[in-house]
Amino acid sequence: MSSVDKNLSVFSTEALPDISQSTFAIVVAEWNEQVTEKLYEGAYQTLLAHGAAPERVLRGNVPGSFELTLGAQWFAERSDVDAVIALGAVIQGETKHNDYINHAVAQGLTHLGLKYGKPVIFGVLTPNTLEQALDRAGGKHGNKGDEAAMTAIKMLGLKNQVRV
Repeated sequence: MSSVDKNLSVFSTEALPDISQSTFAIVVAEWNEQVTEKLYEGAYQTLLAHGAAPERVLRGNVPGSFELTLGAQWFAERSDVDAVIALGAVIQGETKHNDYINHAVAQGLTHLGLKYGKPVIFGVLTPNTLEQALDRAGGKHGNKGDEAAMTAIKMLGLKNQVRV
């Protein structure tokens, strides 16, 4: 089945760790706000649904997706933050700006996860059109914000498993 006909936000919730004492930071790009707010809502609700305490879910806004890396770093530096979720949407335009932004953000977030030894999740949509972005932000293809939150939860579970 192609992704055109499929909800992409289907994932296993078996054996999830207890996240009631975990602190999550969600960094949200303000650019393409109609998309990123839906991603945020998906991530936030998924964390709560799986046991995160509302007061342990922190939010930081940055102007655009390019700034997600620095915003994520500031949260990753905090010893009380267990995982960082970066949410943005870079829509293909008439120039190749999206290629440069997406690559820089992906590399930057990967680097942060390795540097700080905690999950730093890439929740940035890279669609060709606004319609595709909305389809992946709570539309017919699910919500990538949900998936980013679930990824953070599962990575914390793996970290706990490895460190036992």
